[in-house]
Amino acid sequence: MNYIGSKHKLSSFIFDTVTAVCGNDLSQKVFCDLFAGTGIVGRTFKTHVKQVIANDVEFYSYVLNRNYIGNHTELSSEAAIATLNNLKGQKGFIFQNYSEGGKAGRLYFTSENGQKIDAARHQIETWRGTSEIDDNQYYFLLASLLESADKVANTASVYGAFLKKIKTSAAKIMVIKPATFQKTEGPHQVFQKDSNKLIKEIEGDILYLDPPYNARQYGANYHLLNTIAKYDTFVPKGKTGLREYYKSNYCKKGEVLQSFTNLIENAQFKYIFLSYNNEGLMSREDVETIMKRFGKYNLETKAYQRFKADKTENRNHKASATVEYLHILEKNKNSV
Repeated sequence: MNYIGSKHKLSSFIFDTVTAVCGNDLSQKVFCDLFAGTGIVGRTFKTHVKQVIANDVEFYSYVLNRNYIGNHTELSSEAAIATLNNLKGQKGFIFQNYSEGGKAGRLYFTSENGQKIDAARHQIETWRGTSEIDDNQYYFLLASLLESADKVANTASVYGAFLKKIKTSAAKIMVIKPATFQKTEGPHQVFQKDSNKLIKEIEGDILYLDPPYNARQYGANYHLLNTIAKYDTFVPKGKTGLREYYKSNYCKKGEVLQSFTNLIENAQFKYIFLSYNNEGLMSREDVETIMKRFGKYNLETKAYQRFKADKTENRNHKASATVEYLHILEKNKNSV
């Protein structure tokens, strides 16, 4: 997925930095990705560590991580994927509220793709209700649907708005492709909780933090993925069809420093790595000051091309590149 803040391009930089600090052999380490998003960083470490703990407060992220991190043994999926792709479309909730030709007139999807999403989503829920699939298969199929729907969404990558005309990629007929995952010997843990609450309940060796950097709330930017994932009934609000969404303190200038301080203080991990950038609500100096209270601090940086919502979009960005900070803390023993 083309995702704001995705660490796909930075995953090797993060992995190399972590191994330089913690050692090349991570096989007995518990690695936690506390603000997991689409799970890219957790996936990078999954086959190298004893266990991954993945968490994100958004349900669409939980679905993706429950598949990519939580699933670790072989699944039989070909027949189910084929069945979903061959279903006759249904004029359900997604079609009516978010698709071309629907009663709400929102152009997030073409008429055909909106109906295909509804049909597939209804079938997945039916299979689960009749116990024809277990939880592992359920989240695998749901993750496959989310990613495939996202590829044909008529947006500039985020769901804060839809485009006025159907773009070329959105006009393609959706084909659900399997969201394949890495197999491992041991199991992993996946949560959907407020990070500052979960941190008090878990412990491990390496904690990776990638909180929101600015005032944009992920629950608003990706509301439609939550709607497809939950497939619940509500009254969509406004022109963009928003649902009620979680508002993170990490997106609030008046709250972020205290929330971050509490998180570091309560972390039961020896090594903490924080991804942030030079345009975030917390300054580099803010982070350094807080981390130094709890142990030995270091910093690695990497310049990279900033996220653009759409390559065809003509927007004036402050800069075409940004600097990624990877803050490193080795916590004092008495503060772990």
